[in-house]
Amino acid sequence: MPTLSAMPFPMTSRRWLWLFLLMLGAAFLVQLGAWGPLESSEARYSEIGREMLTGQDWLHPRLLGIQHFHKPPLTYWLTAAGLGLFGENTLGVRLLPVLAVLLQVVLMYGLGLLLFQQDRARALAAAVIYGTLPVVLISVLNVTTDAYLATLELAAAYGILRYYSGGGVRWLYLFWIGLGLAFLTKGPVGFVLPLMVMLGFYVKQGQHKRPFTVHHWLGFGLFLLVGLSWYLYLVAEDPAFIRYFLYEHTVERFANAATFNRAKPWWFYLVLAPATSLPWAVALIVRAIQTPWNSVPRQWRNVLIFWVLVPLVFFSLSKSKLLLYVLPIFPGVVLLTVYYLGRCTEAALHRWYVGILAFYGLLLGLLCMLPVFSAVFPLGIEVRPFTAAYPAAGVVVMVLLLTLWNQVRIAPRLLVSTVLFTVTLLLTAKPIMQQNELAFNGSRPLAQFIRNNHLENRRVLVYNELLPSLAFELGQVPVSLNDGNASLNRETQFEPNDTWHRYLLYLNDPKQEPLLGGLLLQQPVMLVKGEIKPERHWMLRYFKQQQKLGKWTVMW
Repeated sequence: MPTLSAMPFPMTSRRWLWLFLLMLGAAFLVQLGAWGPLESSEARYSEIGREMLTGQDWLHPRLLGIQHFHKPPLTYWLTAAGLGLFGENTLGVRLLPVLAVLLQVVLMYGLGLLLFQQDRARALAAAVIYGTLPVVLISVLNVTTDAYLATLELAAAYGILRYYSGGGVRWLYLFWIGLGLAFLTKGPVGFVLPLMVMLGFYVKQGQHKRPFTVHHWLGFGLFLLVGLSWYLYLVAEDPAFIRYFLYEHTVERFANAATFNRAKPWWFYLVLAPATSLPWAVALIVRAIQTPWNSVPRQWRNVLIFWVLVPLVFFSLSKSKLLLYVLPIFPGVVLLTVYYLGRCTEAALHRWYVGILAFYGLLLGLLCMLPVFSAVFPLGIEVRPFTAAYPAAGVVVMVLLLTLWNQVRIAPRLLVSTVLFTVTLLLTAKPIMQQNELAFNGSRPLAQFIRNNHLENRRVLVYNELLPSLAFELGQVPVSLNDGNASLNRETQFEPNDTWHRYLLYLNDPKQEPLLGGLLLQQPVMLVKGEIKPERHWMLRYFKQQQKLGKWTVMW
């Protein structure tokens, strides 16, 4: 049987890193804008960025016409910049997060070099595994603050470790600037990974401390300037922001599950973190259990304790939980995985290779069958037959390459198969997202229906739902009709006047009935998700036609 030649250049060459970045970037970019922003988080960031770009107010983020200060502005600025550079479309929203994740991969390679004492093969393995983790892929395809935050935290962590390892003072400045930008992205939580990295470096390792110099003061000054300037500006404008930032969005977010309706059980991350880092989480857990603790060097004990376990406990104690909040633990997870697998014999590594390839093959096989499953079982999604071509082609390519490739060592084969699986997974997921936008809480089909029926020039009313994705798709802010939905309670206390009533009406407030009546007389379009409350049925007489689209009813 003919075979392909061995590796064209050694695994220690940086060219493998750039080849991986090229493949991963291309897999991200293909059909990146094929579906619209999805509710709720991605739609919010997309629409706030669009309104910021349109209104040119860079200091007061607005969501559906009303000021919105749930997060610091850096993500909104970057979203607005992406929309300005690449167009007011979903590609403009998602392109910069793709670049951010590719930069994370480069930073992981750099961290790998530092922790593995310039072993480029292991550093490359860390970069590849990190870039192919399911949780990292999710952070790109569902835009939030977390992709940017992870990039800045990694930059700060790399900067301080590089400085501690004898690097020049510029790495110290990278640490402080990265920390400041992380604070401007998500507040105090941006300290988690850099602080844990510093603790992991010093605790019980007897590391020599570099002298305190004027550069530390200058770096700290840069952090204050970058990280606190926006907060101080708003506090000077309105002292009420002090309580708002320090209590409602720090203490309350951490301690009160009801504040942002993100209550999850304490074990939420203990299940989701391993599940979204498969199959590597299994390898890490099994190898860590099998390896005697006293045989693990202090450096790697500290990585496990401070980079993974302490942040995991911290985020688990928080009452407000979302999957991507724990993104900072995964650099430690990946580095530990490479360390523990690196201790394996070639025979043991071959067993892991067979098991991981079996896992990939099983998932690709299930994806090939997904069109059949969606037709037979009530999955709630539509998967067209041609979608199976992507995983089928992925299986063929992986089998041919790994059969014909004359490579004896296991590690390169394992990494290459992981990259091929990830590329196949990304190419398969995007058509599924496009075919099921309404099921996945997107509004592009709703906007297309409004345009197709030449209704785009009418006022749009959204009954009892916050729907920024529709505003993004239409390029206009609808009127939200709040009929008791707590998610529609907005931060109107910071509005300078009552003009916000143009975008939000409280139906339980009798004083706003004239405004509602005036809107209904203008022949608007109204969108209702589910059923309208019986006491509001009188509004239906203003609409002569209606069309059901998924869970939504469009009335006009």
